[in-house]
Amino acid sequence: MSMFGRTPAASSGGVNHERIEMAINEIDMVSDVFNRIVASCHNKCISPRYAEGDLNKGESVCIDRCVAKFFEVNKKVGEKMQSAGANAQATGATSFGL
Repeated sequence: MSMFGRTPAASSGGVNHERIEMAINEIDMVSDVFNRIVASCHNKCISPRYAEGDLNKGESVCIDRCVAKFFEVNKKVGEKMQSAGANAQATGATSFGL
């Protein structure tokens, strides 16, 4: 089965619109994360007065660290939300306790 919902048996039945919508939503989320990383790390690491066409060593190191921190924080928030959601399901509560 492909991500667009076409299987040999379903190929004559048409396209699975639910799977297409899910794929579009996933692309939108990934694009949003990418754009937020670019904007945040660009603002933090690159001077608005461009002196060179390429990144200098300091800018490159700053961007590497910025992206690594962004993903680390994203991972920790995801883990926290996942454990809070599991705790909420186990106790029947509706708040995440963040």
